[in-house]
Amino acid sequence: MQIGVALPTAIPRVARPSRSWARARDVEDGPFASVAVLDRLVYDSYEPLIALSAAAAVTSRVRLATTILIAPLRNTALLAKQLASLDRLSGGRLGLGTGPGSRPTFLTGGSSGSALARMARHSDGYIHGGGPPRVFQRSAAEARAAWLDAGRPGVPELWGQAYFAFGEHAEAGADYVRDYYGFTGSFAEKIASGLLTSRQQAVEFTGPRGTPRPAATTW
Repeated sequence: MQIGVALPTAIPRVARPSRSWARARDVEDGPFASVAVLDRLVYDSYEPLIALSAAAAVTSRVRLATTILIAPLRNTALLAKQLASLDRLSGGRLGLGTGPGSRPTFLTGGSSGSALARMARHSDGYIHGGGPPRVFQRSAAEARAAWLDAGRPGVPELWGQAYFAFGEHAEAGADYVRDYYGFTGSFAEKIASGLLTSRQQAVEFTGPRGTPRPAATTW
């Protein structure tokens, strides 16, 4: 199991360049495996591929992940060129979590049967949208089954994600999640209720060694 950390590129008033790239350098020097970014068009946030390009310039080891990129917002040919360029400039470190299309490591999300079948046919693995470990485990099992049904060799990459805010930042973290997912209505409160607010909760989320868990948990 590998664990990654999200860059604060989609947190209003926190997503300052110095803080974002300092976080990337800290992850590079530490035990974590990847840095990840979110994608929203109408929100106080940085464009994810530009943010990852900047992160690539200050790192050399960690993987660079979109969790997720909203591909339909972008011109298909231009997006393919941007992804291929970022993947090559970073030395093949890009992990793409999105809907349609691929070039680097390509992950597909969704919970419907058709989404899982599409993942198994065209992707390198499955990316979960977040939630308790038991929900991820169920979705991961369904992704593995779809992979086998499609006759793919090996096993799919499995990525999960969770939000965290510890100590005195817990309530501010919950408020941020409610704001970010406000477009989902009442579901935003459900997402906020899953916020990890203590070290113990984070340890329980990643699980003991050998327990099925995401290949990379991005926070």
